Amino acid sequence: MIAYGVNKAGEREILAIEPMFDETEKSWRAFFRKLKGRGLKRLSLCISDAHAGIQAAVRKEWLGTSWQRYKVHFMWNILAKVPHREKARFAERLKQIWMQPDKRSAKRMAALVSEEYEKRFPEAIRCLEEGLEGSLQFYHFPEVDKKRISSTNVLTSLESASSRPLQLRKPQTPPKVVERILWSFGSSIRAGGRRSWRFF
Repeated sequence: MIAYGVNKAGEREILAIEPMFDETEKSWRAFFRKLKGRGLKRLSLCISDAHAGIQAAVRKEWLGTSWQRYKVHFMWNILAKVPHREKARFAERLKQIWMQPDKRSAKRMAALVSEEYEKRFPEAIRCLEEGLEGSLQFYHFPEVDKKRISSTNVLTSLESASSRPLQLRKPQTPPKVVERILWSFGSSIRAGGRRSWRFF
């Protein structure tokens, strides 16, 4: 588990690195309590996929904190319900939703996408409509660059680096290994290579 934070000035900081063997609500609550013990007092926004255990833990451990659905995973969930030959074109339309300047415009774009595709891909549109609100919470924090809090793409390079153990066995100067990994860190939590979080 790697916990990251980003403050409203856009400054990033690693909060914790430790093993986590499951993703139950109990495990997440224990992890969040450790962060509190290390001095983390308040969260404004947490970002993850729609994992029930994480969401429940956030509601109980961080009262008043907003939850943002990781938009890339959300798109994957939607695209899984679209024929392969149509995925690329439909994905480009979906991306336009989260590229809008404000929440109202994003909802308007989502309505247009729904109207355009609801007959062709009803299951995909149902998935979009059911999860849309959770994917738009970053718009409530206009003082922060939305690219830093709407997704966790920066973790892709970290996951790639940390999932190649053979590279770490090659003769390397430890600081270089650390530098390579730290350079990849973004403002998020990655649990088990699947769950992603961003705090600020």
